[in-house]
Amino acid sequence: MRTSADEGGPPSAALRVKTVTAGYGQMMVIHDVSLAAHRGKVCAIVGPNGAGKSTALKAIVGEANVSAGVVSLGSNVVSGRRSDELARSGIGYVPQIKDVFTKLTVRENLEIGGHHERREQVRERIEEVLEVFPQLTSMRSRRAGNLSGGERKMLAIARALMARPSVILLDEPTANLSPKLAQTLLREHVGQLAARGAAVLIVEQRAVEALAIADYAYLMIGGRVALELEASAMLARGDIAELFLGQSSTASGHGARSRTAQLGTAQ
Repeated sequence: MRTSADEGGPPSAALRVKTVTAGYGQMMVIHDVSLAAHRGKVCAIVGPNGAGKSTALKAIVGEANVSAGVVSLGSNVVSGRRSDELARSGIGYVPQIKDVFTKLTVRENLEIGGHHERREQVRERIEEVLEVFPQLTSMRSRRAGNLSGGERKMLAIARALMARPSVILLDEPTANLSPKLAQTLLREHVGQLAARGAAVLIVEQRAVEALAIADYAYLMIGGRVALELEASAMLARGDIAELFLGQSSTASGHGARSRTAQLGTAQ
């Protein structure tokens, strides 16, 4: 299936991934993946476990080996750049694990996120970021390792914001959070990032919740993009909800395989 990202996406796309094949060592996990993320919008990547969703993000930030295809930030090709160069270019990345320095305080984590700024600018930027996550204001001197799961994830996103990214990549931000905390993070914070003008690309296993706050979405199956739709339209599709979003467990194995084969041509 061809998507709008196959043609590089609309001119307003902040991030474009065009026909990227990537993986680890000699093993390629994703194949011919094309995506686009736009300023002020949330784009969700959903799909079953093992679909290659996280690898797609890692290919963008250089943590997976890209054997083919191009990653562009605006009009600039950034494929193959080091992670620190990508951060300076405007890509913020929050991994699923090891997302904060647990032995450092909240303030020290934020200072590391803004290490490229002058000292006085770092102080100003911390105050700006804390306006986005006011819950962290009273925790500045607390060690990150002593924060709750939700607080730690807020800190991880806040640290990424210190570099003033135009694109923010979030890999499973609600992992290990309670359903209530997960909904709070997605509804109150992820949406706020887009409202402030960033392009947000989120990989999320809680697909229903992610689609509820996203503007558009890609469904990945078997390392490929099987479908691209507005998030509301994807959420409304009964077959996708049944097979991949956990809303029904009544499908037979034969029926599931049959409908999976149909997704590649569905629009």
